[in-house]
Amino acid sequence: MEYKNGRRNSRVIKVGHIPVGGTNPIPIQSMTNTDPHDIKATLAQARALEAAGCDILRLTVPDARAAEAIAALKAEGIRMPLVADIHFDYRLALAAIAAGVDKVRINPGNIGDKARVRAVVDACREREIPIRIGVNSGSLEKHILEKYGAPTAEALAESALYHAAFLEELSYRNIAISVKASTVPTMIAANRILAQKTDYPLHLGVTEAGGGNRALVKSAVGIGSLLSLGIGDTVRVSLTDDPVEEIGAAKAILSSLGLSDKPMMDIVSCPTCGRTKIDLIALCRAFEARAASEGLLEKRIKVALMGCVVNGPGEASEADIGIAGGRGEALLFKKGQIVRKIPEDRVIDTLIEEIKKM
Repeated sequence: MEYKNGRRNSRVIKVGHIPVGGTNPIPIQSMTNTDPHDIKATLAQARALEAAGCDILRLTVPDARAAEAIAALKAEGIRMPLVADIHFDYRLALAAIAAGVDKVRINPGNIGDKARVRAVVDACREREIPIRIGVNSGSLEKHILEKYGAPTAEALAESALYHAAFLEELSYRNIAISVKASTVPTMIAANRILAQKTDYPLHLGVTEAGGGNRALVKSAVGIGSLLSLGIGDTVRVSLTDDPVEEIGAAKAILSSLGLSDKPMMDIVSCPTCGRTKIDLIALCRAFEARAASEGLLEKRIKVALMGCVVNGPGEASEADIGIAGGRGEALLFKKGQIVRKIPEDRVIDTLIEEIKKM
């Protein structure tokens, strides 16, 4: 597989107005967890996700009435491309397509015979809608599971390629592939296999990651490891939480690797040690909360909060602005140059004031 600018040179598909693949920016995805029949709640969540920076939004379509949410969201001005999550009934995919969906997520093997798959493919072809092949450990075909004995990385990759071949037989290649596992090494290995065997864009995520810090770590390791190798064209951080939390986590992963096209403040701070004479832990929490409340976290600058002068202006010299703590005071510095001393109780206010000027 060829790489370009450090990234796997996958083919490009378009999900609504957003290109996915190649060297395009990596879109962040999420999924609503509201009842799709509750249009009001689903619309409110979609707006919150869009405001948070979600690029592509998936909705479950468990029945024909749920497809109405797609048309309703578009009618209410949601600009994010919408993805219909379909299982078993091919007619639901057709209903979602008719409602104006921008991508269909299916497992071709579980929606029926080739005639039913062809009906979905023909409808997608007519409207130039991509199909995302979704594979996870619970969806493996019997013959593949028997071959490998367990949902191994090789089994997951083979299943995805099996379904891609199914669509290719119908002369359809407007495809994205998503292979997810709750076990991080399996997810990484499966996507590395696919990166070598196909040029379809890859959707990355650790499924059933859980909630809290454990889920964030699993997602950061799985998604981040692949992105650092140039593998991955779109991402979703799956959390057992408010979907809006997924967006911030995904932005942080992309930003940490220099892959985000969205402005985001980079906050660096030291872990503290016996030299620290300022309440840096509390200051860090207070600064991030204040910056968030004032809408400054989307400012593309680097801010350093350091515990002492030893690792202050020196180690954080690349920061646009920062403080180095002392006893009851701190040094304010910019680009490694000390500006002045400020009292501890003025640190947050001073930083916020200075950042607003930048």
